[in-house]
Parts: sequence; C-alpha cells; structure tokens
Amino acid sequence: MTVLDDLDQPHAAAVLRDLRRELMVYKFAVDELMTKLRILSEEFDFAHQHDPIEHITSRVKQPEAILRKLQRKGHAPGIEAIREHIEDVAGIRVVCPFVPDVYMVARMLGQQDDVEIVRTKDYIAEPKPNGYRSLHLIVRIPVFLSDRVEKVKVEIQMRTIAMDFWAAVEHELFYKYDGEAPDDFAEELRAAAVTAADLDSRMTALHQRIRR
Repeated sequence: MTVLDDLDQPHAAAVLRDLRRELMVYKFAVDELMTKLRILSEEFDFAHQHDPIEHITSRVKQPEAILRKLQRKGHAPGIEAIREHIEDVAGIRVVCPFVPDVYMVARMLGQQDDVEIVRTKDYIAEPKPNGYRSLHLIVRIPVFLSDRVEKVKVEIQMRTIAMDFWAAVEHELFYKYDGEAPDDFAEELRAAAVTAADLDSRMTALHQRIRR
C-alpha cells in the first residue's frame, strides 16, 4: 500500500504519469555518466596500460519503490518531493581493481566541468560498523532536453572487487535469513570485511611493485 491508494483514480494516474516522465530524465542522467565513465576507463587504459574500472552497473528505482520511500519519510507523492528528499533514485556502481583506482576515478570524474560533487561519504576510510566499505558520491549532472536543461542527482557507489564481493554476499545472506541472522553473524561479517581489506592492501602492494 502506498500514498497513492489515498488518492482518487485520476489524481493517482496523473502522479504516476509525471513520475514515469521524471524517471526518464534520471535514466538520461545515468546514460550520460555511464558514457563519461567508459571514456575515462578506455582513455586511461590506453595512456597508462591500466584500466582503473573493472565494471560498471546502473539502475533507476521503480515508481513503487520511490513512493514507498517517500511514504516512509513522511512526504506526499510529487516530483518536487522526490527531487528534494530522495538522492538515490538513480544509481551507478563502479567496481575498480584497486583502492587507489577508486579515488582516482572519483577525482577524474569530479574534475569534469559539468559534474558537480554534491556530497561524499567515504566508507573506505571509515567503514560502517558492520564492515561495509565503499566510496559514495552524490553528483549533479545537467541533462539537455528538447525544451530545457535539468540538473539531476545521481548516487555513485565506488568500490574494489573485494569490497563488492563482500557487499554482495552480505546482502544475499541477510536476505536468506530475512534480517534475523545468528548471534555471531555480525562479528563473522566484520571479520570477513577485515580479511577483504587486507586482500585489497596486499593486491595493491603487488600491483605497485609490478608498475615500478
């Protein structure tokens, strides 16, 4: 059940129509950033014989998920509420081989004239209590439409292969346990995160030795 259930049918239909149009603009923003990241990846690989990006994925939230999040936050459904209160409507995940690559790609992206870094959360330098590590960026990018330019926020999560593996398995395990994991589960996850961080450190050191 969402807040749309409290609206009459014509009003609910209008809200959904506006929302789908808005989501199209978010998709365009993701497309723009994906192109930028692919260009950075290919050009850097050509210039330095090292690709700083292993792979990239993206998604745009479904209308129902957005409406539920607005409802949890206590906001009525509407485009302005989405723009103001939800920053992860559009998301991109960038997976890099090594920790220095994460920061380098973030820096190169932020140096582009039309990319504004709104906020940074560095969970690599300061991991979450459960061990989660990643660099989160909220960026704003212009999308040029037929009759206007809209500046759209996109969340970018940047992490290494080891961090991505840990996060994917952690999500899968909690989904399996439906949020009710064994008592020692959290401590085991933190220990696994430390192991993943140690692997990142060792692989980075090996890579730097080879490059030298």
